[in-house]
Amino acid sequence: MGKEYEVEIVETSRRGEGIARIQGLVIFVPDTRPGDHVKIKIVHVGRRHANAEVVK
Repeated sequence: MGKEYEVEIVETSRRGEGIARIQGLVIFVPDTRPGDHVKIKIVHVGRRHANAEVVK
C-alpha cells in the first residue's frame, strides 16, 4: 500500500471507475477513463483487487 505506479486505464467498471491492471491485479481508479495514462497511488489492497487514487 502507498506504492506509486504509472498505468494505463484499460476499461471502465460498472460503477464508472477506471480499471488498470498490474501483474494481473485489477486496480480501480476513480475519475479516469480508458486510454488515460496516469500515475496512481495504491490506497487499499484486497484479495482480488486494489483501489488507487491519481497522484497529481
